[in-house]
Amino acid sequence: MSLSEQYFSTDELHPIDIVEHLAEHHEWDFDRVADDQIAMAVEGQWRTYSITLAWSAQDETLRLICTFEMDPPKEKLPALFETLNATNDMCWAGAFAYWSAQKLMVWRYGLVLAGGQIAGPEQIDTMIRAAVMSAERFYPAFQLVAWGEESPEDAMRVAIAEAYGTA
Repeated sequence: MSLSEQYFSTDELHPIDIVEHLAEHHEWDFDRVADDQIAMAVEGQWRTYSITLAWSAQDETLRLICTFEMDPPKEKLPALFETLNATNDMCWAGAFAYWSAQKLMVWRYGLVLAGGQIAGPEQIDTMIRAAVMSAERFYPAFQLVAWGEESPEDAMRVAIAEAYGTA
C-alpha cells in the first residue's frame, strides 16, 4: 500500500499530521513540538540528523530544516563557505547554510502550497529523504575542508563521487 493510500481524501489534513505518520511509519524518534511543528532524529550513515518541519498557514509553506553540528576552526571558515557555494550550485531543491552562532550546518527547503494545495505523504517523504541524502552526500566534503587539508575543489570531488567511505 502506498503512503497516500493510508489517508482519507480530505481538505482538513494538516501537513504536520502527515509528517508525524511518516515518522511513526519509519520508526524515527520524534517530538510534536506544537500543532504546526515536529522535530525528528533520522539516522544516516555518517551521523544522526535533526530534522524539523514547520507549517506556516500565513505563508502557505511547509519548511524543512535538517541540521548537524559543526564547529570548524575559524581559519577554515573561508574554505567552508567556498565549499558551501559549490555545494549549493549542485543542489536543485534546497540549500545549505552554516549557522555559526549555533555551530550548525543546515539544509533548508520550503514547499509552497499556495491556494490551499495539500502536500501528499510521498511528497513530504521525498522532502525528508532528499534532505538526508544531501546531508549524507556533502558531509564528507564539509569535514575534509573543515578538519583536513583538502581544498574545496578536492573535497567537492568526493561529493561528486558519492562513494566516499563506503565499501
